[in-house]
Amino acid sequence: MKNYTSIHDIDNIHTWIEEAKALKAHPLKHIDLGKHKTLGLLFFNSSLRTRLSTQKAALNLGMDPIVMNVSGDAWGIEFGDGTIMNGNTAEHIKEAAAVVSQYCDIIAVRAFPTLTDKEKDESEHVLKSFVKYASVPIVNMESATGHPLQGLTDAITISEHTKKTKPKVVLSWAPHIKSLPHAVANSFIQAMQKMEVEFVITHPEGYGLNPEITGNTPINNNQKEAFKDADFVYVKNWSSYNDYGKVLNTDPNWMITKEKLGDAKFMHCLPVRRNLIVEDAVLDGQNSLVIEQANNRTYAAQLVLKKILEG
Repeated sequence: MKNYTSIHDIDNIHTWIEEAKALKAHPLKHIDLGKHKTLGLLFFNSSLRTRLSTQKAALNLGMDPIVMNVSGDAWGIEFGDGTIMNGNTAEHIKEAAAVVSQYCDIIAVRAFPTLTDKEKDESEHVLKSFVKYASVPIVNMESATGHPLQGLTDAITISEHTKKTKPKVVLSWAPHIKSLPHAVANSFIQAMQKMEVEFVITHPEGYGLNPEITGNTPINNNQKEAFKDADFVYVKNWSSYNDYGKVLNTDPNWMITKEKLGDAKFMHCLPVRRNLIVEDAVLDGQNSLVIEQANNRTYAAQLVLKKILEG
């Protein structure tokens, strides 16, 4: 595998899940695979789980991780072609990507969307510029439209905890105080579409996601109906797609409660705002899988790095 930029880079999700479980059981089994190899992690945006789990994944494979907070610690990077660089950007992506490629054997990039310019965000100009100008493999640690490491993690977590051959999985919108990206929801949808699950999306009117991603997945604007007989409820806020980046609804009735959840397992990528997205009783209850999800971030990243190193 050359790059990991999308869930679509997974050829067989069931095989990948089993490989990730094997890594989790024996995380240091392949510690010599990355010996004398360097992973560069470039963060244009904040992170906790992604930053730490990807570093740990690299260490489990014997790699040396180097971390840079690009925004603030590096020269401002210009991504446009033919730009007269007489503003705040001091370095062009053509040189930056080429230089980092000399220092690192794999480059991982985290860069959020603007949530103001849909065309620019959907072009994935930051991620695709690194793919274009770097001479080493690129890993997506969350981009404008996708978070494939999280999507793979979620698939692993559901596989570990399901008691059914075909569990019912629901992706539910929940309220938030500000505009949030679509990346996590998009990659979760794409992962579930590859799995043997009964999958439903629920959200208020006006919060439909990119129809090219949701495809034929059933959408129910009645959260209570969508939750009926659910085995897993994955909760995430996202801003409007059609009225791009806007917060149209902050209805507190969409918050997840223990009563709504019933016997279903609760999932969230974290960080999560308590008693806004979900009540304490759910997060602190026995049906919450958020800590297990966070732990699995290491093995999703480790599997991706292993496949790239082997390739």
